[in-house]
Amino acid sequence: MLTLQSTTATAPPLPRTLIADDEPDILTALQLLLKTEGYSAETVSSPNAVLEAIARCRYDVVLMDLNYARDTTSGREGLDLITRIHALDPMLPIVAMTAWSNVDLAVEAMRRGVRDFVQKPWENERLLQTLRKQIKLARVKRDAQQRIEFGKRTDQQLRLEVTEMRELQENLLSTTLPMLDGFQIAAAWQPATTVGGDYVAAFNINERHTAICIADVVGKGLPAALLMSNFQAALKSSAMEDYSPSAVCGRLNRLLRENIPLHKFITGFYGVIDRPDRTLSFTNAGHNAPVLVRQNGDCLRLETGGSVLGVFDDASYCEGKVQLSSGDRLIMFTDGFTEAMDDHGDQFGDERLMSLLREHHELPAAELKQVVLESVGEFCNYLFDDDATLMVIAVE
Repeated sequence: MLTLQSTTATAPPLPRTLIADDEPDILTALQLLLKTEGYSAETVSSPNAVLEAIARCRYDVVLMDLNYARDTTSGREGLDLITRIHALDPMLPIVAMTAWSNVDLAVEAMRRGVRDFVQKPWENERLLQTLRKQIKLARVKRDAQQRIEFGKRTDQQLRLEVTEMRELQENLLSTTLPMLDGFQIAAAWQPATTVGGDYVAAFNINERHTAICIADVVGKGLPAALLMSNFQAALKSSAMEDYSPSAVCGRLNRLLRENIPLHKFITGFYGVIDRPDRTLSFTNAGHNAPVLVRQNGDCLRLETGGSVLGVFDDASYCEGKVQLSSGDRLIMFTDGFTEAMDDHGDQFGDERLMSLLREHHELPAAELKQVVLESVGEFCNYLFDDDATLMVIAVE
């Protein structure tokens, strides 16, 4: 059996009209006319009563005389009232009634915000047409203003949330760099927008092993930051289960493949430092190959690994291993550094970075990080088109 549900359309509210005049007969006639036409009409007989009513309720239109008992010729009291009405409600339309064809008065009233005029004695149809027009225009303007105000509130809330998210990202960067005997670690993070899709971290897995990671989500801004937040949580969980870099990257790839949107992926470099043995095991998942600068200035690129994370179901990852020696510097970075461009459109590039690292490889980690950050920043006038993240590890 089909059950039919009846729906009742919501009728639009009756136009709420405030009529102001100091002649009782006119108030009665106008109120009767408007109520007959479906208006909700209220009457007042003095400027003070007009202001009290507007302060109490919202009206669709005010139909008011410009002349009152205290001033029956110049319209000055009515002109002052227009100004005071719009101080209370700037969008309230005012239709003025006057028995005088005074051009100067009409011009001054329009300057103060009157939308239209009705001359006494009025024609009913002309008066009703004028009110309908002004009510329609005012409702459109109010609706538009409400949408603008809602948009401003939404935008303000979004800016607040994005600012808080940036603070969280900065806090994660500053609190995930452990103090390691025999090693110095320094990191820099330069998002292209308020928040970024880069990630860099170092954390202890156990008493012997320390994990290091740098990663980059394709894209930037809030979507990339949200995706990177999920990556961070998955990385910590995977690293604690099995600290083998190839196993961790394989697990991350499967998790991301199941959960991230199409056309999104993450590049990353994940390594594990065996502190007593001073060895680094690593897997590079499609990321910019970190540079290991030896004490004598020779550079080794750490490329062993596999494809980017989150694209291929059957991706497998190889594992590399290098011996670390006193005086070595390991520099991990995202493409925001090498792809930073100068005014001529030239990229900073790998060769400039390698030359810079060779020249300054004897510096402590924090100073070397600062040299790279300032050199690339000056090259691109600190206008980074993409998130730029850097980690420097110095072997003591």
